[in-house]
Amino acid sequence: MPTTKSPRPVLKVEPRTVLGRKVKTLRRQGKLPANIFGKKIKSQPVSVDYSEFSKLFRKVGETALIDLKVEKEEKSRPVLIANLTRHPVTGNYLHADFHQVDLTEKVTAAIPVRIVGESPAVKDKGAVLVTVISEIEVKALPGDLPDHFEVDIGNLNEFGDSILVKDLKIPAGVELLTGPEETIVTVQQPKQEVEEKPAPAAAEGEVPAAEAPPAGGPAAGETPTKSEAPAPRQSKPDNKKS
Repeated sequence: MPTTKSPRPVLKVEPRTVLGRKVKTLRRQGKLPANIFGKKIKSQPVSVDYSEFSKLFRKVGETALIDLKVEKEEKSRPVLIANLTRHPVTGNYLHADFHQVDLTEKVTAAIPVRIVGESPAVKDKGAVLVTVISEIEVKALPGDLPDHFEVDIGNLNEFGDSILVKDLKIPAGVELLTGPEETIVTVQQPKQEVEEKPAPAAAEGEVPAAEAPPAGGPAAGETPTKSEAPAPRQSKPDNKKS
């Protein structure tokens, strides 16, 4: 199962002096406030065009390395998108961090899984496709991180067939941190729904079977008559002498 690696994308940002609550004015101007941070650098506030960032993030997510081009800087910075904040109601982006990385030091990242192909078990037998994990955690140099792992489900032919982490083709230089026996995707037999038949409705004036009195006994709500009441128990004479 191949992994795919795309050319490194470029994103332009500009330094910003608007801080704190005043960043609302930037958002109204169609800009997203952000920060650049890293192990050996000083945190720097920047802003980025909202639409450009949104378009890029949909393609690369938080695992792909991008070249950040800061205005008035000749050299681009290798960064990963991190700590993206969204509005709790609208889902719009509110703030982003750009993690500047050292290309010579390994980083840990969660690589997304991309399902491709069609399962014969799903197509022909009505099986249910279940994705168990959607990300694979790895460790690698920033430049060696794959964009995603492709998982081809074309060989899932029978109920219970699965694809495990160990079935992936891991590129050279990438260390797998997720357990190799972890299931990525599986196909299951659909659950049979058992329909319970309702109890037949009682006819008008008829007492339901559950409420009917036992044969020979009084009807519900009636008081037993004398003839129906049990005879008093008589005590036997004691023949023993005192």
